[in-house]
Amino acid sequence: MSQDAATVVAVSRKTGHGVDKPNQLAIRLVAGHGVEGDAHFGETVKHRSRVRQNPHQPNLRQVHLIHAELHDELAARGFRLTPGLMGENVTTRGIDLLGLPTGARLRLGETALVEVTGLRNPCVQLEGLHPGLMAACLARGPDGEPVRKAGVMAVVLQGGEVRAGDLVAVVARPGLHRPLKPV
Repeated sequence: MSQDAATVVAVSRKTGHGVDKPNQLAIRLVAGHGVEGDAHFGETVKHRSRVRQNPHQPNLRQVHLIHAELHDELAARGFRLTPGLMGENVTTRGIDLLGLPTGARLRLGETALVEVTGLRNPCVQLEGLHPGLMAACLARGPDGEPVRKAGVMAVVLQGGEVRAGDLVAVVARPGLHRPLKPV
């Protein structure tokens, strides 16, 4: 995939909890908090299962990104999905999100900058959209290790407005490659 051809396909947010997020013309990212007006906006964790574990832990899941290529793959298997339906805030095309290392930084549009914190672990809420969708978002690697395909999570380092059609660029960061793990 050509990194310099990567774009934002759609942006989504939802004020309440629930897996699907309606598409918007634009979303505003706020440094250290996430997507303004989204249920997961804040410095501390907002995902309900993680709040039950420890409501004071830092929010490493401020922005959820999914690659539109996953939607294509799932459509070939009979799942009809549209951007935002799986709970993502930003749907991209042309960038291998799952191949990024932990700590990779992405420029979204002109000013927004996010840092990838880890993988989204497919959850049972996906079953409410389509039976079998959760399993379809999981695979096995060559050594039998689980491969989670439901996108990546990020924190906002620099705020800004993001809209469909904006460019996505990986901002180079020297250092060790740390493989993504679920957050």
